[in-house]
Amino acid sequence: MSDTELVLRSTRVITPEGTRAASVAVDGGRITAVLPYDAPVAEGARLEDLGDDVLLPGLVDTHVHVNDPGRTEWEGFWTATRAAAAGGITTLVDMPLNSLPPTTTVENLRTKREVAVDKAHIDVGFWGGALPDNVKDLRPLHESGVFGFKAFLSPSGVDEFPHLDQDGLARSLAEIASFDGLLIVHAEDPHHLETAPQRGGPKYADFLASRPRDAEDTAIAQLIAQAKRLNARVHVLHLSSSDALPLIARAKAEGVRITVETCPHYLTLTAEEVPDGASEFKCCPPIRESANQDLLWQALADGTIDCVVTDHSPSTADLKTDDFATAWGGISGLQLSLAAVWTEARRRGHTLEDVVRWMSARTSRLVGLDRKGAIEAGRDADFAVLAPDDTFTVDPAALQHRNRVTAYAGKTLYGVVKSTWLRGQRIVNDGEFTAPKGQLLTRTP
Repeated sequence: MSDTELVLRSTRVITPEGTRAASVAVDGGRITAVLPYDAPVAEGARLEDLGDDVLLPGLVDTHVHVNDPGRTEWEGFWTATRAAAAGGITTLVDMPLNSLPPTTTVENLRTKREVAVDKAHIDVGFWGGALPDNVKDLRPLHESGVFGFKAFLSPSGVDEFPHLDQDGLARSLAEIASFDGLLIVHAEDPHHLETAPQRGGPKYADFLASRPRDAEDTAIAQLIAQAKRLNARVHVLHLSSSDALPLIARAKAEGVRITVETCPHYLTLTAEEVPDGASEFKCCPPIRESANQDLLWQALADGTIDCVVTDHSPSTADLKTDDFATAWGGISGLQLSLAAVWTEARRRGHTLEDVVRWMSARTSRLVGLDRKGAIEAGRDADFAVLAPDDTFTVDPAALQHRNRVTAYAGKTLYGVVKSTWLRGQRIVNDGEFTAPKGQLLTRTP
């Protein structure tokens, strides 16, 4: 075992072939070998014996709103990446809004990268944005290394990031398809939203009625039709409506190049439990009923839904008023996503291998990060060390997010992250952080 500087040994290592006792050899920030548990340690290599704690690949979260620069009072790269690292996430991809400027031109991407470079505790990549007036900027952004393009089919909530109508979607998607890029879509139809009952106030039931399932279903059907016509790659963001699942399954069976994500809050929280006035639970599309949630889990299990990401969308506490109509819509979930999903997954009979597939392997594949997402030779030595049977009660004061507003306050969750490793360096150990060691990532040509 030559040229090895570090060996991590555990009785439970999650590899693409399954979970087994193993020793993982690391050199130069890469995994060089996955060896038998009792393999001899090379002279000069440091051994980290993890006992029975689980060694899993660092999670890859492809849906994070960092909001830096411009709205850093909401969140920033320093705080967001610390929260991610505390939760076992070693790579994130930043959304093109709600920063100022949004990541919709090469110049704006350069600004974003300059802000992030010295603040990132984990590796960070960037999405570009597709707006009605920036079709000319899409190819240059692609060539500058963004991982794809985010578009809204209904109002985004911020004026500087307008949504695409169906003609705008067709133009942007045709341009993105011309270089085989990826369009990721907030799929809610504005006409269904406009005609839904709109009642302000604290009642969650009123807010839920204002974002009906058919808004998602219609927008997804329209997206599928466009993707099929253009043979384009599309990805549905934060699916919450189980009614859309048959449409998606049929499109996949027909060869449409579509992938789908959902989020921890749709898998672990239900409309029935949301207290009136508790806008920390507000997101768009909304958290729906428990029966809907059951179908999302079924779709994860059968592959109709590909992956799970946070859609971490923070704001300052004052924007989370008790009026669901006017409160900011977004849930902060970076630090708690692994524990939240694992807690519900184990209750439903799923394994940590399933969670790794949904939150690391498939998210890495979505954005083409072939050095991430698995414990095998040649990959980056990015790891989370998890005590899966240990529990903790969520205390907002203990979160690393800039604004410690959480829908999980007071919940007891399974899965304590003991340490997080980035390219063979321990960046968090029992809540203690190193200096930022993250790199800025670009799409592999």
